[in-house]
Amino acid sequence: MRLKMRTMEGLYALLLLLPFLFTLGVFFLYAFLRAFYFSFTDYNLFSSPRWIGLANYLRLFQDPLFLTALKHTLAYSAIVTALQTFFALLLAVALNRPLRGVTFFRTLYYLPSVVSTAAASLLLLWLFQRTGLVNQALSLFLARLPHLGTLLALFLVFQGAQLAWARHRKEAASFWDPASATLSFLGAFLGVYALALLGLVRPLEVRVEIPWLPTRATFLGLPYPLWAIILMNTYTTIPTFMVLFLAGLKGIPRTLYEAAALDGAGPWVTFSRITVPLLRPVLFLVVTMGLIGTLQLFDQVLFVGGSGGAPLESTITLAYYVYGNVFPSGAQPRVGLASAAALVLAGLTLLIVLLQRRFGVSERGWS
Repeated sequence: MRLKMRTMEGLYALLLLLPFLFTLGVFFLYAFLRAFYFSFTDYNLFSSPRWIGLANYLRLFQDPLFLTALKHTLAYSAIVTALQTFFALLLAVALNRPLRGVTFFRTLYYLPSVVSTAAASLLLLWLFQRTGLVNQALSLFLARLPHLGTLLALFLVFQGAQLAWARHRKEAASFWDPASATLSFLGAFLGVYALALLGLVRPLEVRVEIPWLPTRATFLGLPYPLWAIILMNTYTTIPTFMVLFLAGLKGIPRTLYEAAALDGAGPWVTFSRITVPLLRPVLFLVVTMGLIGTLQLFDQVLFVGGSGGAPLESTITLAYYVYGNVFPSGAQPRVGLASAAALVLAGLTLLIVLLQRRFGVSERGWS
């Protein structure tokens, strides 16, 4: 009777799993096996596949566009994963304190994550146009450099004068005292305003029109359009990981921080010796999810390269390389080559995640 009950429970569980197993079998296992087979053929969607062995893989690493896509993918993944993890942890620690209005700020910082990729990409195109907000902000900053320089100089003069006067009166004083700094800033601001009215400080004639997107220019080895995508994706992915870190921080007992404070530990010691070690499981999850997501960058490349007019070699990634070979513009599809590139991307993702697990952030918390 007990054996029959176990059999019925097993069949019931299998019945519940059937939709998932069917989806997994059709959209993953079957697709993977077909891609694996096509990677050794010259299949082009219009003719029967012909076996060509490792020719597609050899061709990949002889294709400059593929090597560029590989470089962009690895650099993008490393930079975005590092930035989003760092700033998400920083925000989570800041918002984990019992401050007034902290719920409002948590909601405010989470809002960018609900923006769709298409909307974020359109916002990116608007910001980085020749006459977009980024160039306008740079133009304003450079034009007001005389004002900013004068403001800084007057602030230092006023602050130094207050410090000298306090020492003359033998009073305790600090250059970074908030009250004196506020007075110095106010005096410097009024001084700059007066000098501007007298015409002694004038703005420069500067107009910045940097072509951020339709360009092949590079910075630190990466094209400008890719840097724009890096900034946008970092901004939109930080909130999701911030929530994960907040959940992890809520699980750390407050008694540990209280005991550390009694022992005289400062903020950096408690952060490095208590917070980070106990957040390692969450940190492992965040880094792993970040690596997997960034290695599959596609949507933004499509928008920036299409609507933004960015050159293909300035934004191409491995995922877009696969897409471009399956659906080439005005050319014959190269499914075999695309399948080989897709398998290289899958293998690269698996390898990086395994290396991160072995040599990077551990998934085991401090005990």
